[in-house]
Amino acid sequence: MNTSSTEHKRGIFSSNWGFLLAAIGSAIGLGNIWRFSYMAYDNGGGAFLIPYFVALFSAGIPLLMLEYGLGHREKASAPLAFAKLSRRMEWLGWWMPIFVMFGIMFYYQVVIGWCANFTIFSFNLAWGSDTQDFFLNQFLGITKGPGELGGLQGIIATATALMWFVTWFITYQEVHRGIERACKIFMPVLLVTTIILVVWGLTLPGAAKGIEYYLKPNWGKLLDFKVWMAAYGQIFFTLSISFGIMIAYASYLPKKTDLVQNAWIVALTNCLYSFVAGFAVFSILGYLSYSKGLPIDQVIKSGPTLAFVVFPEAISKLPFLREVFGVLFFSALTVAGLSSGVSIVEALTSAIMDKFKLARKWIVTALCMIGLFGSLIFTTGGGLFWLDIVDHFLNQYGLVLAGLLECLVVGYVLKTKVLRNHINATARVKLTWVWDFMIKYLTPAILLVMLVRSLYTELSKGYGGYSVSALLGIGVTWLIATLVTGIMLSVYPWETSRLKTDHVPESDELFK
Repeated sequence: MNTSSTEHKRGIFSSNWGFLLAAIGSAIGLGNIWRFSYMAYDNGGGAFLIPYFVALFSAGIPLLMLEYGLGHREKASAPLAFAKLSRRMEWLGWWMPIFVMFGIMFYYQVVIGWCANFTIFSFNLAWGSDTQDFFLNQFLGITKGPGELGGLQGIIATATALMWFVTWFITYQEVHRGIERACKIFMPVLLVTTIILVVWGLTLPGAAKGIEYYLKPNWGKLLDFKVWMAAYGQIFFTLSISFGIMIAYASYLPKKTDLVQNAWIVALTNCLYSFVAGFAVFSILGYLSYSKGLPIDQVIKSGPTLAFVVFPEAISKLPFLREVFGVLFFSALTVAGLSSGVSIVEALTSAIMDKFKLARKWIVTALCMIGLFGSLIFTTGGGLFWLDIVDHFLNQYGLVLAGLLECLVVGYVLKTKVLRNHINATARVKLTWVWDFMIKYLTPAILLVMLVRSLYTELSKGYGGYSVSALLGIGVTWLIATLVTGIMLSVYPWETSRLKTDHVPESDELFK
C-alpha cells in the first residue's frame, strides 16, 4: 500500500478550522470554568494572573509547539512519534495517553456525569436548601474514607454510562466526521452559554465585589512559591500538554499547516476563555457574599464543592429564572467536559491504530467499555476520595514528569533545531533560538523544580490527610501500573516501514 492511501485510511481533518475547534475543545474543559477560578481565588486573585501568563509563555506555548511539531513531522501518534526518534523512548509515548485514559478519564467521565445530573436537578432545584448535605450525603453517599467504598450510586453510574456512550458515538467515527463535527457544535454552544452566564452574572447584586476580588492583586502572594507551582500546573493541565492528545491531533494535519499560528490561537483562546469565564464565577460568588452577608473569602470551598455546593446555593438565591440559570450553567460544564473527553479517547485510539493496525471502531468500543467499568469505582460512596488521590498523583507527577521527558527527548535526541526547521517551513512567524533555549533548558528546569518540590512536600507532610497505605495503594500503584503497561506495549515490535520519517500526506489542497 502506498503512503498516501495509508494516510487517508488513518484519517485527516477536513480543514484547519476543524482542527482548531478540536484542539480548543480538548484544551477547554471543566477546569476552565471552575478550577481556574478557584485557583485564582486561592492564590491571590489578580496576582495569580501574573504567574499564570508567565507560565503560558515560558512553558505552555513552547510545549504546545513541540507537540504539534512532533506529531505533524512524524505523522504519528505519541508512541510512534517517539519510537521514530528513539526506540528506547517509545514507552513515554504510550505512558502519556495510557495514564490519561486509564486514570484521568476514568474519573473525568464521572464528574461530567455529575454535571449532567445537576443539569436535570436544575429544572426543579432538587438540591434543596442544604446543598452541601445534598451533594455529599444524598447524591454521592459519601463514606468515611477511601478504604470504605460503599455501594454504587445508581444515578451517578447511569449518568456516567451515558457520558461514555456519547464519547463512544463521537470517537467511533473518523476524525473529520466524529470529533471535528462534534466540536463544531460543542464549541459555539459553549461560547454562547458562557457569554450568557457572564452577562447574567454581572447584573447580580454584589457582583462588583466579586469581580474586584478576582482582579485586585494580592502582591504578597507573588513571593509564595506555591502560587507559581499552581499557575504552571494549571497551564499544563488546561492545554492538554503531555496527554498525547496534541501529538495525535497534529498528525492528522496536512503538510502545509502553520503550526506556530495554530499553537498561539489554541493557547490564547483557551486562556482567554478561562479569564472570561472567571467573571461569571466571581460575580456569582460576589452575589453569594452579598446575599449571605459574609466576606467573599468565607463563601467558597475547594475542589468539587465550588461547582456542586456553592453554585447550587447561589442559584437557589437568585430572584428570578433560577431554573434557567442552573440549566445553562451545568449544561455548559457538561459540554466542556465532553469536548475534552473525546480527545482523550482519540489519543490512545490513534496510538493503537498506528501500532497494531486494528480498526478504529473495535478500538474505540473496547476502550469505552473498559473506561465504563473503570469509572464505576468513582461512582461509589468512597469514589470522591479515590478521585482526589488519583487526580493528585497523575497530575502532580505523571503530567510533569512526562513533560520534562518530552523536552529532554526533543532537545537532546531529535535536537530542537531539527524540529524548529520543520515547524518554520510553513510558518509565517518563524521560531528562533529562544524556543530552543526554552525547550532544552528553561522549561525542563521549571518542571524539575516543580517535581522536586512536590516530592519534598509529599514526603514531609503527606497529602490530604490520607493514610500512607491509601496513598501508596491507590495513587502510587495507579501511576506505576500505567507506566508498566506503557513499557509492555513498547516491547512489541513495529513494522520497519512504520518507523520511516518520510511520511507525507497528499491532502494539502484542503488548506488552499
